[in-house]
Amino acid sequence: MTKEFIPYEQSLALKELGFDEPCLMMYDTKEILYSRGSFGNHWTNNDKGLLTAPLYQQVFRWFREKHNLVYTIGHIGHTDSWTFATENLQVAGQEWSKHYSTYEEAELECLKQLIKVVKEKT
Repeated sequence: MTKEFIPYEQSLALKELGFDEPCLMMYDTKEILYSRGSFGNHWTNNDKGLLTAPLYQQVFRWFREKHNLVYTIGHIGHTDSWTFATENLQVAGQEWSKHYSTYEEAELECLKQLIKVVKEKT
């Protein structure tokens, strides 16, 4: 189930960009995931300096809603490759030419690109 959560390094970058949505999991200082133990409880980046571990779907929604950044992850024809692109004209360097061996690899690289774009805008 841990593969559903954003990796530590990207979670830290998102916190620096102002991501503070409620999350079911958080990272400790050793980059280990923890939860509050029941579904109704959640963490935020304001909780005692802890780092939240958001779900991929939360983060991609946050990029759409807060930064108007949209993305597409697609399968490449009759291959075993995946790729991604952002659909915003202000984002230079479409990524369709890069190929990744799994959907998850393309998803992570897409996330890294979106983080980079927001950092460059601020």
